[in-house]
Formats: sequence, structure tokens, C-alpha cells
Amino acid sequence: MRLLVLGGTGFVGGATVTEAVRRGWSVTVFNRGLHGTVPAGVHRLRGDRTEPDGLAALAGGEWDLVVDTWDGAPRGVREAARALVGTVGHYAYISSGSVYAPPVPAHVGEEAPTVDGSADATEGDYAQCKVGGELAATEVYGERALLVRAGLILGPGEDIGRLPWWLQRVARGGDVLAPGPEDLPVQYVDVRDLAAWTLDQAAEGVGGAFNVISRSGHTTMGELLESVVAVAGSDARLRWTDPEPILAAGVVPWNDLPIWIPRDHEFRWLQERGVEKAYAAGLTCRPVAETVADTWQWLRSVGSVPPRAGRPARVTVGLDAEREAALLA
Repeated sequence: MRLLVLGGTGFVGGATVTEAVRRGWSVTVFNRGLHGTVPAGVHRLRGDRTEPDGLAALAGGEWDLVVDTWDGAPRGVREAARALVGTVGHYAYISSGSVYAPPVPAHVGEEAPTVDGSADATEGDYAQCKVGGELAATEVYGERALLVRAGLILGPGEDIGRLPWWLQRVARGGDVLAPGPEDLPVQYVDVRDLAAWTLDQAAEGVGGAFNVISRSGHTTMGELLESVVAVAGSDARLRWTDPEPILAAGVVPWNDLPIWIPRDHEFRWLQERGVEKAYAAGLTCRPVAETVADTWQWLRSVGSVPPRAGRPARVTVGLDAEREAALLA
């Protein structure tokens, strides 16, 4: 199988390249060549899709499928798809569950309305750009476009820092503010499971939109943080705390305390999406203990969370030590 990855050195793109190499596929990546590395044997093309003639390096190439991780202006997806439609049979676009229009119901399915977007847009917020990217891929490829609406993505290589923040915090030891309840269901997908599923479906020519994320309750906050404690090797003590005093102190779920979204919060749907379609199409998700252990091993090897490949930095996640101490007191 001949794979082209647009990107290929960031979190999801890097995992996709690694998985394809593991399968013995022929892999080419296309990016600006400014960030990251690729495994031995991977062919690297350079170009910038936002510049005039920036896709010229793709001319004359032939691939069976393409995976596009772009989260910038949707016009960049449309131009790439137009450049490849004559030589690449299938287009997989890594989108996001953030595309759904509020208010989003629990267990939202792929048929739900999305925010407004345009395939020709040159700007927009994250959700609008992802919707526009979906529209662009579908406009050019039709039923040969696979729209991968990923949820919370964890695992080695994470460039946002949600699970790494918990690992580094627990590694410092002492009393750790653990947002309850312990049995709060958590929904996420390991980046390696996301990559494997995407390549499986694209290779089979599957099109359409899929929520690609574990079932809600694949793990819990308790199991997740206990797994963190188990691998971090410190004297950390989890101090389980009810949501009410945490929220009353102005702590922002998801950002200040990464991954955590309490019940009845307006963004709780992010941990409760409908996934029947993806599971019916073969999605499998590894145990959380494996994701945590492998992320810790990777984090120790690199030292810190890497910058996002080729994209602006996102807001730093995690509660600062002074605020955590005040809440624990």
C-alpha cells in the first residue's frame, strides 16, 4: 500500500506514519520540512500548501490513499484534495468531534448538525476550520472521503500536554488534587488506535463521517489517575475532591484540570459521544494502563511536551501549584 501523509511529523501524523511503516507500507510525507523527523525509509517531500505553487512537490506522485491532519484554513484541504484527486484513490481527513453545533446532546451521533463552515474559508476558529476541511474533502472526493472525527487523543507524542501534565504533576509527589468522582467515565482514544483504525478504513475505501473515540467509560478518572500513580514512581497521594468546591474556586474543567469534565457540565458531551458506527467498523481501544505507561516512557525520553508541528501553540493546560495548594488547604 502506498500512503501519502500531509503533515506526518506531529502527534497524529507521526503515529500514522509509524503505523504504516510497521505494516510495511511505502510511505511519503509532505510538509514544510521545518519540524520533526520521520522513520528511516520514509520519503519526504517539502512544500507549503498556503503558498502559491506550494503543492508542486506532489505533481507526478502516485499513491493509494492520503491522510491529511491539517487544522488550518479549509482552503488548504480543498487545494490539496484537488491536486491529488487524479492520482490518489482515497482521502482520509482527520477531523474532530468539536464540529458539532451547540447545544450538543449526550451520545451525539454523526448525523447531528455541525457548526457553519466553508470549504473556501481562509480563516475561522478550530471547529469552523475542521468543518470546512470536511466540506472540502467531500466536495472533491465525495464518497471516497473518510472524515475521522476524533475526540480526546492521548498517547505517546501528545503535543497538547493533557496526560503529560498529570504524569509530571504526580511525579513531583505529595498531595495531588484529584477531581471526583472517582467513577466519572472518561472517553478518549489512544493515538495509535486512531491511526490503525484510520488506515484500516482508508485502505478498504470506506467513506463518510465517524466519531473515532472509545466508549464512554472505557476508563474512569479513578482508574486513569491510579495508573498515573503506578508508573510515576513517587510518593504522590490522590486527594479526591467533589466537583462543587473545585468549580466554585473558578477552576476550568478540561483546561485547568486536564481530561476532567464533571457530570452536568456544559461540555460533558465531549466525554459522551456516540461511537456505535466506529466500533461496528472495527475500532478497538487498548487499556488505559498501557496508554499511561507508554506515554510516561516517551515523556521521560523526550523530557518535555514538544511544540505542535508547524502550528501556533495552544493555551497551556494544567493548574498551577499555588492554586492547587489553596484548594487542597
